[in-house]
This record gives sequence, structure tokens and C-alpha cells, in this order.
Amino acid sequence: MASVAKIKTYHFLPYKYGSELLLDIGRIETLKNYVLDTTSHQLSFYEILFIEEGTGTITLDENKIVIAPGTVVFTSPGQVRRWEIKEKVTGYTLFFEKDFLYLFFSDELFLYRFQYFHQYSRPTEMQLSGISFDKCLELLDGIQQEFDQLQNDSSHLIRSLLYQLLVILNRYYAGVYNVQRDTYVHSDFYRFRSLLEKKFVEDRSVEGYSKMLNVSSGFLNKICRQFSGLSAQQMIHYKLISEIKKQLYQNKSAKEIAYEFGFSDPSNFNRFFKKLTGTTPQEYRKKI
Repeated sequence: MASVAKIKTYHFLPYKYGSELLLDIGRIETLKNYVLDTTSHQLSFYEILFIEEGTGTITLDENKIVIAPGTVVFTSPGQVRRWEIKEKVTGYTLFFEKDFLYLFFSDELFLYRFQYFHQYSRPTEMQLSGISFDKCLELLDGIQQEFDQLQNDSSHLIRSLLYQLLVILNRYYAGVYNVQRDTYVHSDFYRFRSLLEKKFVEDRSVEGYSKMLNVSSGFLNKICRQFSGLSAQQMIHYKLISEIKKQLYQNKSAKEIAYEFGFSDPSNFNRFFKKLTGTTPQEYRKKI
């Protein structure tokens, strides 16, 4: 049986500043042991990187992202990544726990409203023009200034600046990739995205999710196509393939992965993977 490579996981430090604060900001160039880690690693929280200078690549799951000035990279919890730096990278890293926003907005689906998080069918990065990137930097500078002189009400101001930034980034992302930009589309679509993150191993059928949501399969497909451009089944398959690739990256055997993801036997797993990716799990592992 193949040996399983351990992937380092970085966790958020909520009491770094004394009282609990579920968001942090820093300069990429000063956090080398965390941000520029050349080994494969995961985050247990959300992060957005804003590259001001530098070149190289960052591999996020199986996607290799080219780093250049004006690049914005979005990392969702659990994604596997690795840096390869050619020229010194500078810029901002902004990272936070979901509860920093969930508790304030009383909306467990809040972060699913943004196109760039929990994304497995479109890019998790974008290249911004100078004007758009500078607008982001203005908000980041405001957050940094508040961290430099924390007060009892700082979390409220920081949260408001983060909210502005997330909405603006969603607009930019929608413009770059020509996708739905409205953050207040049908709530069942967001509920489906949230359920998919939690239930993709145990249920891979549109009917199963339709029952959980108490809607018809036809309606679920309709809102998925309307807001993502994909059918509900395509979204399920994209999510499943994304997670399988992470396991292959950790050098687990096809047999282990097949049973872990509920396939009846390795041959069915191999057929499913090849149908969706055009390559076998073994060929994919060799490629990475």
C-alpha cells in the first residue's frame, strides 16, 4: 500500500491580540514561514492574498497560479497549496475565520454568496487593473491602520471594511469571469453549495440534495444553471473530483480512495475519474 504523505495544516490564532479577534492581516514578506511555505500545506480558515510585487507560482489544489503584480488569490479552508517563488513577493495577506462574519450577519450561508470561495469549477484567482487593485489596497490599509491601534470597537470597523472588500472583490470577479455578481440570489442555491461541502461523500445524487432542500430536482437544476452555469449534477461531480484529487496528492491508493468516497469497487472509481478528467487516477498522480 502506498505511504500517505502528511500535509501540514495552519490554524488561526484567535487570541493573538489578547481578546478574541477572528481576523488578521499582515505583509506577505514578513510572514515567510507561513505564507511562502514551499511544502504542501492547508489552511483551516479563509485567506485572500494581494500581490504587489514578485513572480513565481502558487499551486492551489491541482491548479498552478502564476504570480504577478495585481494578482489576487482566494484560499478556502482545506485547499492544498504550495509556493514556488522566483522573485521576492510582497503584498498583503488577509485571513479570517468564518465566524468573524457569520456571528455578525446571523447568516451561515454568508461566505457562499461570494463566487470566489468554495470554488471548484472556476479559477480561484484573478488579475486586477491598477485602479481596481489600488481600491483594494485602500481598504486593506484601513484595516492595517486599525490593527496598529486596536480599540474596544475595532472589530466593528474592521468587519465593515472587510465586508466592503468582499463585495467589491465579488464584483471584480464577476466582471473578469462573466459570472453572476448579485450576492442575493436564491437562498436554495447557497444552501445547496453549503450542503455539498458537508455531504458530497455520502450523497452524489441530485435527488438526494433535492430532498434535503425540500425542492424538486428540476428546480434545483434551474437555479444551479442560473447562478453557476452548471447543472446540479455537474456541481456535485466537480466537488467530488476536486476532493479526490486532494487525496491522490497525498499519495493514497486508488483502492483506499474508492472506498473512502463510497464507490462500490476501485474499477468503478477509475471509470468515474477518467470520465470526468480524461485521465486515470494513476496517470493523474504521476503528473503531479
